[in-house]
Amino acid sequence: MIRLEGALYPWRFRVVLALLAAMVGAIGWRIVDLQVIDQDFLKEQGDARSVRHIPIPAHRGLMTDRNGEPLAVSTPVKTLWANPKELLGAKARLPELANALDTDLAALSKRLEQQAEREFMYLERGLTPEQGEQVLALGIPGVYGLEEFRRFYPAGEVAAHVVGFTDIDDRGREGMELSYDEWLAGVPGKRQVLKDRRGRLIKDVQVVKNAKAGKPLALSIDLRLQYLAHRELRNALAEFGAKAGSLVMVDVKTGEVLAMVNHPTYNPNNRSNLQPAAMRNRAMIDVFEPGSTMKPFSMSAALASGRWQPEDKVDVHPGWLRIGRYTIRDVSRVKDGVLDLTGILIKSSNVGMSKIAFDIGGEAIYSVMQRVGLGQGTGLGFPGERVGKLPNHREWRKAETATLSYGYGLSVTAVQLAHAYSVLANDGQSVPLSLLRLENAPEPTQVMSKDVAETLQGMLQQVVEAPGGVYRAQVPGYHVAGKSGTARKASVGSKGYTEHAYRSMFAGFAPMSDPRIALVVVIDEPSKGGYYGGLVSAPVFSKVMAGALRLMNIAPDNLPPPAETQTVALPEAKGGRS
Repeated sequence: MIRLEGALYPWRFRVVLALLAAMVGAIGWRIVDLQVIDQDFLKEQGDARSVRHIPIPAHRGLMTDRNGEPLAVSTPVKTLWANPKELLGAKARLPELANALDTDLAALSKRLEQQAEREFMYLERGLTPEQGEQVLALGIPGVYGLEEFRRFYPAGEVAAHVVGFTDIDDRGREGMELSYDEWLAGVPGKRQVLKDRRGRLIKDVQVVKNAKAGKPLALSIDLRLQYLAHRELRNALAEFGAKAGSLVMVDVKTGEVLAMVNHPTYNPNNRSNLQPAAMRNRAMIDVFEPGSTMKPFSMSAALASGRWQPEDKVDVHPGWLRIGRYTIRDVSRVKDGVLDLTGILIKSSNVGMSKIAFDIGGEAIYSVMQRVGLGQGTGLGFPGERVGKLPNHREWRKAETATLSYGYGLSVTAVQLAHAYSVLANDGQSVPLSLLRLENAPEPTQVMSKDVAETLQGMLQQVVEAPGGVYRAQVPGYHVAGKSGTARKASVGSKGYTEHAYRSMFAGFAPMSDPRIALVVVIDEPSKGGYYGGLVSAPVFSKVMAGALRLMNIAPDNLPPPAETQTVALPEAKGGRS
């Protein structure tokens, strides 16, 4: 029995040794497999627990005016975020955190409880770097920082409607910020770091992808002119108790928009109490009937027809004209009841303009208005821009022909009106509008006879400078031209017009020796001191045009002649002390 057990011992020993050898071999093979053959698995698992990719923020491109003055800049800010799971584990420090963030403790605790299962939540965004570092310096578990950029607008409310603004994620939401969002937006980079299980940074490994800043954008507006227009329009609204107003200034030769202001406005740097009505760029979004500011274009159709000359006379007596159930009336009374074509513009005679329109037909007037850009997009690409309405009837009845000739039955924006007057000022040549600074002026298109345009320039100069004209639009030292307009406001939601609600307008250009600037002023619902365009809007035109011509160093063309040099004979000296 003893001998049998001894005989089996070597076999058992060899089995145990074989099993141990197999185990060692399996372990060794597994080590070789993981460390040499299939090492990616361990690397991925290790990276998943410690390697993180942190975004490198990229700031948006700088937006400037035509002279390089900043309109929108990106500034670095600190965003604080938390891991609710970690932060709830340090509840004792929540009062300290709430105090540092200047927030209500109960509200903070409620937010954390609601997101307890998440690993990320924002605590505060857009803090200054100093404020963010002060909170992080407290060392509260679960609280972390993130670098971001925030948009700042140096011109504030003055250029708000043109520039627009970005949201909290730095994406364009209004104005040029939205229109050129892809151009301005930067491309974030990526940085690889090592973190421990608590999220603390151990090592900054490498930059995987460099951040790419957004491209700069130079606008066509001149901030000096923008401030000037903003001030004068605001003062006019206060003086006449008006509801709103818009002003657009265009470079006649290049089509660049030099100024575009609206009231009411808003401060894009502080949008806590922002009202939607204040955000609207009325110059490009609000449409209205332009009234008598359309008469020069109707008159151009008459001159182009060859049937009418500036010296031709029209009988406007007795100051009203009956067409079916409609009555056309003139505001100004004419002594002898007869006006030439220039007189019709000076007196803004609806009766005289209507009689001319009946002779040439509504289609001719429509054609001129369509060629100068009314009823069409301006091509500016501005978000929400309206194109207005320019009616084209199959059969032009007298009522439609008459109303179109003196600016009713169609709708335009202030920008379209400024563009149309720039065509008159530019000898009948149309240049596309631009909100971007141009290196070279685009090629113009002749849309109106040069002779007709030059004739109208002289007629519109008389509208401002002749006795009985719109003298409030005159600019000292310069010859200017223009036309006032007063239009009743259409009722919202019903046919007809609102009682005692008007838009006051003035559109013109200067200097007459070589027109450079076209300017349109629209004031909505003046409620005190009058409502006629020549009374309300013309003074704004005068002040803004005078300042613009000086700021742009445009030579005066209406200075008084120099006084003649007079020789004064001195009495002959008769001795005495010198």
